[in-house]
Amino acid sequence: MGDVAKDLAAGTVGGAAQLIVGHPFDTIKVKLQSQPTPLPGQLPKYSGAIDAVKQTLAAEGPRGLYKGMGAPLATVAAFNAVLFTVRGQMETLLRSEPGAPLTVNQQVIAGAGAGVAVSFLATPTELIKCRLQAQGAGAVAEAGGAVAAAVKYSGPMDVAEQVLRSEGGARGLFKGLFPTLAREVPGNAAMFGVYEALKQYFAGGTDTSGLSRGSLMMAGGLAGGAFWASVYPTDVIKSVIQIDDYKNPKYSGSIDAFKKILKSEGIGGLYKGFGPAMGRSIPANAACFLAYEVTRSSLG
Repeated sequence: MGDVAKDLAAGTVGGAAQLIVGHPFDTIKVKLQSQPTPLPGQLPKYSGAIDAVKQTLAAEGPRGLYKGMGAPLATVAAFNAVLFTVRGQMETLLRSEPGAPLTVNQQVIAGAGAGVAVSFLATPTELIKCRLQAQGAGAVAEAGGAVAAAVKYSGPMDVAEQVLRSEGGARGLFKGLFPTLAREVPGNAAMFGVYEALKQYFAGGTDTSGLSRGSLMMAGGLAGGAFWASVYPTDVIKSVIQIDDYKNPKYSGSIDAFKKILKSEGIGGLYKGFGPAMGRSIPANAACFLAYEVTRSSLG
């Protein structure tokens, strides 16, 4: 079995593990990011992550935490297969000789290259996911305190169909490509660099083949945290751009979104949902990297 096929298979398994563990956290992150800025004297729809979980469960039940998972579930195999396969091919190009271990700096470069590749797959996938996750944030209170969400989309395919029909065709699905690149390139550079640095630290050298599963999970979890810590504001901008109304846009582009968020909400506005993102990233990436390494090793 060739290296590309091994990376494809292991990346697929790792991505599935990451999605199952992390999607509820991601839903809460997007809800916090996309809630409208309250008017003076009014309270925000969600006071924080715990409140967002409570309101989601009350209005939609446990399934509400997994809303929008159809789109990433349908593409998680391709996304992680591309990520790990491109990273593997970058490693091959960067090695001084076959089988030689890579330095941390070389892993940073490999991660950045993988980030470029996955951005073109992540943009339409995340646009669909964010539209589905965010539509519950438009909920309005009814008499008796009941909550009814304004539902525009019935599912992932409906989002894609509406965007293709009324938002400029295929180009509409790539709305937010620039902030996605600004997230994925430095984010994956940081993640794979930290992952390799921690593995070498735990192993006491460049031979990391004997690391325990616990060490791999710790390295993977902390590497995932490094991803979000390094690029989180770009994810906020990506989310608001992707859910912005096509006919009456609030933002003219990424720079305009950055300026308006900073002006109306301060620096804190660029970190809305940061808690759930970090809470998701550590266990989800611990599961992802462990699943990847175990699968890759089992394939020989």
